[in-house]
Order: sequence, then structure tokens, then C-alpha cells
Amino acid sequence: MVWEYIYRTIFVYFLVLVVIRAMGKREIGQLSPFDFVVAIIIAELAVIPLEASDIPLWHSVLPLAILGALGIIVSYASLFSHSLRGIICGHPQIIIKNGVLLRDEMRKARYNLDELLAQLREKGIVDPCDVEFAVLETSGRLSVIEKSQRRPVTPADLGIPTAYEGIPTVLVMDGTVMNQNLKEIYLDENWLREMLEKQGLTPRKVLLATLGTDGRLFVSKK
Repeated sequence: MVWEYIYRTIFVYFLVLVVIRAMGKREIGQLSPFDFVVAIIIAELAVIPLEASDIPLWHSVLPLAILGALGIIVSYASLFSHSLRGIICGHPQIIIKNGVLLRDEMRKARYNLDELLAQLREKGIVDPCDVEFAVLETSGRLSVIEKSQRRPVTPADLGIPTAYEGIPTVLVMDGTVMNQNLKEIYLDENWLREMLEKQGLTPRKVLLATLGTDGRLFVSKK
């Protein structure tokens, strides 16, 4: 009996993991209403075979597989249909336009002033009059464009040229050499080992090693 529970738990865990991963890479706050409902149903179905061992495992596996397939089909269909995306995900709504609160749009979204002010404060804005546009996204997050006079000055505003920065390339992570990353920057493992040997290290002794776009090698020991 104990082994049966262990088997069911492990099987359901990996099955749910596969279904959720197949539905795409999105945060909880970015799930559409359809995906959110599917996730809730999947959670409920996953509990059934764990609580009732007398129920055949496939009684839950089949609905889980169907829900997962349905989620994938709808996600792919929404990629090519703007109308379907509108039905499933809804549309962004402009809450503030040209510095003016749009009360009707807030009412349609059932979005109150306390929520608006709270999300503005989270973005470092304390006065709504500093906002040119505020858009309530389908995920429930608020995108804000400040008035040009209130935005921080950038090098482009001052006409100052800046160099390309990019992002560092990870060469070693947890002692493992990232060979694919090395190939992408036209280097190899021999070069990496030579650079590490200069510091008296081997890849296995390295927690993290990255190469910046300016050629600087950062190494953190384990």
C-alpha cells in the first residue's frame, strides 16, 4: 500500500509537470483566464489519485492529458487569431490618457482608485498628474508612460554616444563548462582552461565564470 502511494505521487508529479511545461513559459500573473481555470482543474484532478487509491490511476490521467492538450491547442490557435486572443485574454485598457483618468474604462475593468494609486507608487510615481499614459494590461499589471518632463534624462537626450554593453556569456556554472556558450563566442574549452590555470583553478573549482562583451573574465570560486 505504501509503495502504491509513492508510485502514484511520483507519477502524478511528473505528469502534472509535463502538462504545465507544455502549456508554455508564463508567470502566474500572466496567465489568461482560460489558462488559470485549466491550472485550477489540473490541481484538483491531480489530488484525486493521491487521496483515493481505489480509483484507477487512468481516471485522472486521461482528464489531465485532455486538459493539457486543450490548453496547448487553444494557445497555438490564439497565436494566429487576434479575435480569439481577445476572447481568451481580453484587451489592454487605457486607464490614464494624456494625464486624464478615464473613469469609464476603470469601471469596465472593475479597477478602483486604490489599486491604481498603489500600482503607481510601486513604479515610483506618487502624483497621477505626472502620468501621460497608463495601460492596464491583460495580466492585471499597469504599464505607465510618464510625461516627458518627468522622465529621467538619458544619454540620448544629451546627445552623448554610448558603447555597446550586451550581457556577459556564462562559461562555467557550478563546475560545469558551458560548451555551447563557448562556441557561440568562437572560443573553446582549451582557451577557458588556460585562462583558469593562470588563476590556479580548474572548471570543477569554479562556481561561476562569465566573459563580458568588453573581454573581462569574471571568476567566482566554489
